[in-house]
Amino acid sequence: MGKRQFAPCSACHTVEAGGPNKVGPNLHGIIGQTAGLREDFVYSEALKASGVVWTEENLRAWIKKPMDFIAGSKMPFGGYASEKIQNNIIAYLKEATQ
Repeated sequence: MGKRQFAPCSACHTVEAGGPNKVGPNLHGIIGQTAGLREDFVYSEALKASGVVWTEENLRAWIKKPMDFIAGSKMPFGGYASEKIQNNIIAYLKEATQ
């Protein structure tokens, strides 16, 4: 279920180890990482300065409404209001990016 719901995200992100960056960064190993610190991607200043660690709670807030969670970020995505979809995407990320 989560893989299907992640499909729109895959237009901009990859999840496999060593996968390329696209418009957005590769997300492999994202859980537990600090936002905006990967050296191979150009992040917004807001994301780099946020100090956010990608916990499940923070991922949920980001998936729900990225621009509200980190003002000044540049991810062009309106978000998913559904907690079920948020949870499914997080479950998929936990499985696919470890």
